Formats: sequence, C-alpha cells, structure tokens
Amino acid sequence: MSVLELRDVHLTYRTAAGPVPAVRGVDLTVDAGQVVGLAGESGCGKSSLISTVLRLQPKSATVAGQVLVGGKDVQTLSWSALRAVRWGEAAVVFQGALHSLNPIQRIGAQLVEPILVHDREATPRTAGARVGELLSQVGLPARYADQYPHQLSGGQKQRVMIALALTCDPQVLLADEPTTALDVMVQAQVLELLTGVAAERGMGVLIISHDLSVLATTCHKVAVMYAGRVVEEGPAREVFEHPRHPYVRALARAFPTIGDTTSRYAPAGLPGDPPFPDHLPSGCPFHPRCPEAVAQCPSVDVRLWPAGPGRAAACVHVDGAEVHGAGLR
Repeated sequence: MSVLELRDVHLTYRTAAGPVPAVRGVDLTVDAGQVVGLAGESGCGKSSLISTVLRLQPKSATVAGQVLVGGKDVQTLSWSALRAVRWGEAAVVFQGALHSLNPIQRIGAQLVEPILVHDREATPRTAGARVGELLSQVGLPARYADQYPHQLSGGQKQRVMIALALTCDPQVLLADEPTTALDVMVQAQVLELLTGVAAERGMGVLIISHDLSVLATTCHKVAVMYAGRVVEEGPAREVFEHPRHPYVRALARAFPTIGDTTSRYAPAGLPGDPPFPDHLPSGCPFHPRCPEAVAQCPSVDVRLWPAGPGRAAACVHVDGAEVHGAGLR
C-alpha cells in the first residue's frame, strides 16, 4: 500500500528575473515499510521536491501536480486539515540538527510539545513517559530529556531529530540528508536506525542524499534526479551496480570502491556543473556534460522509459526510449 505518491509534481519559484523551475514533472511512490532513496547533486531539486510533501515550500513557489499522503492531496487541504497531516501522518528529519533544535529548550520539552498539540488525550505526565520511550527507541538514555542540544554530540542530536519526527507515529518519514557532517560509524548507526524504524512500524521512509553508495546499502528503491527530473529509478542495489543513465554511472564512479586502490586515491569525477534551472540546455539537460552524448541529444528530450524489470531511465541509449521534441520540458 502506498503511503506517499507524487504525481507529475512541478515546483516553480517566482523571482524578479522570472520563473525558475526547480522540479519538473516528478512521479515517485513510497509504500508502507519501504525505504526509498532520492539522490543527485546539490541544486537538482531534491529538497524542493520534499518541501511539497508537507506544503513547506516558500510563498514564492507554485506547485502543480498531486502530492498524496495517505491518499489526501496535501496541496489542496485546508490549514486545519494540513496541520493534522503534519507530524500526525508525515514528519521530516531536517538537514542539520544543530539548526533545527531550539538551543534554549531542553530535549524533553521539545519532544513533549508535538505530542500535546496533536494528541488531545495526552497529558504532561503521559507525554513525559512517551518521551522516555522515544529516546530509548533511538538508542538514547531517558535522562537525555533533561539535556540541552549543545550538550549532545552530532550523532545524538540527529537521533533526537528522528525521535522528534516519530512522536505522533506518522505513516511517512522524510529524512533530508540525515547523515550530513557525521563520521562514518555514526552515519551507519543513523541509517540502521531509519531502516529499523521502517521495518518495525511499517512506515514509509524517503531519504535524501547525494551519496548514491549509502542509498544502495540502505534503501529498497532509489530515484536519481538531475535538473529537476528523475533520470533513473529502480531497485537500489541494481541502480548503483548497473546504472543505465550516463549521469548515474558518473555518480557511482565518483565514490571509491572497497578493495580498489586506484579508485580510493583517484575516484572518477564528473566535469562541469549542473545547469541553472532558469537556463536549461536544449534537449537532454545532461548532454553538455555527458561522455556518451550523441548527435540527437541536444535536440530531443527523453522521458523515463522502461530499462529492465522494475527499472526506468531517461536516455536515448535505453532500448525503445520515447523521445520528445526539445521544447517539451
């Protein structure tokens, strides 16, 4: 059963210089108990896409398409109905726990607040007991409820952020770069915690990361974005080990391979930078950087096309790829 569905989602920012399309027609589904990864370079539209799930996009942005949480389109809900969805049905682990926790409130007070707001039957006493359970679930002693954020390590603060997202037992958990600035061991612990929560609670989890190798070992499915679109999706391990899109191949090669000393000291990079959303190249937006570009790439726009069992890729090299005119973006 799907707990989150994105159907042809577009997000465009209004600026003084004109509209800037950050997300351009994304379809994505997260099922109950499934961990899905969303990868891509900075600026590809990952965080902008996630902002639409709980209608957190700025006022300068317009959204088209459907964003369904538990079957309800959050972009059309009244504010009272949206408030019930936030935390109650979907919650976010924001990037950078240091900037997401209130520095002058104890951890326990910050965990109690959403419980009292969303659960009318909760009392300060029952909410306090719930805080102890949540901290235990994320591997922290209950006594940490009396600590301030600055008294915790980076990994401990990230665990608190996960506990905060779990306060109201949501169906969907969104994790935006949950392992940023954490060492490798703590990173592994946080990712294991997220996958464990999904399995234990039957919750759908969507993890944003620029590290495709991390998602390959953590997620059931992965989608890779470039220039506001998904360019490849499929089972995480298969996408990482046998990518069908040249951009995804470049991402996979950018990380060292265990046991390969050559890749350890000189991982393959990808020259150039992603295009600015308001100055997209004609045809396939990746063609100026693509080592496999052919003559037709600057003039045709390829949409996601079946590329094997449970897989899809947007590239002319995929057998049977559906090609559109360059103006249809």
